Amino acid sequence: MKRAVIVAKGKVQKAGYRDFVQDSARELGITGYVENREDGDVKIVCEGKEAEIKQFIENIKVKKGFLDVSEASVSYEEPTGEFKLFKIKYGDVPEELGDRLGAAILYLNATNQKLDAGFTMLGGKMDEGREENKHGFGMLAGKIDEGREENKQGFGMLAGKIDEGREENKQGFGMLAGKMDMMLEKQDETIGGVREVSERIDRGKEDIVTEIGSLREDLKSYMEEKFTRIEHEVEAIKAKIGMV
Repeated sequence: MKRAVIVAKGKVQKAGYRDFVQDSARELGITGYVENREDGDVKIVCEGKEAEIKQFIENIKVKKGFLDVSEASVSYEEPTGEFKLFKIKYGDVPEELGDRLGAAILYLNATNQKLDAGFTMLGGKMDEGREENKHGFGMLAGKIDEGREENKQGFGMLAGKIDEGREENKQGFGMLAGKMDMMLEKQDETIGGVREVSERIDRGKEDIVTEIGSLREDLKSYMEEKFTRIEHEVEAIKAKIGMV
């Protein structure tokens, strides 16, 4: 059995750090308490098995979201076995309301950042779709121009063959039929190119719609989860201070 006293420094108040510490301690079966200090640090007193205490100390040196533990000093004392579970020691009402309000503001700021990132990503997908469309229409225009040029060449050759056919009818009409077949093949190639471009445009539209739907669902789920947690925390504070 070990007893550790930890002082965490950094961005650890008004950021939900005590809840994080409590959750981590209870997952490891550690008892004790966590509380805010007037100097802006957070004090943690904990008891448990040596391996769990070591893991707990590593877990609470967190740097993610708006939590940033810059330093965590640790000292060891003789265990007393006085704790039944791990809990948060709350301060007076104004302090706790300020702490929760600060955490809510930080959460809202983080949510706004996620929304900005989501809309930026959405804008990027729309730009990609526009670029695909531009590329597709460019290819379509190129195919049409190629078809026009082929038609010009074909009609030019046709006119020449007609002139030759006036002198050699059989040979001229045979060559004319061959050129007509070539023209039909080129037209088939042009139609195939147009169909390919149309399919790429349709796929681009489907990808954009899918991305928008996924982003909306992710944001909706994220917001509902976080606001539910805030509501539970507010109800817990009200219950603690006797407002309900």
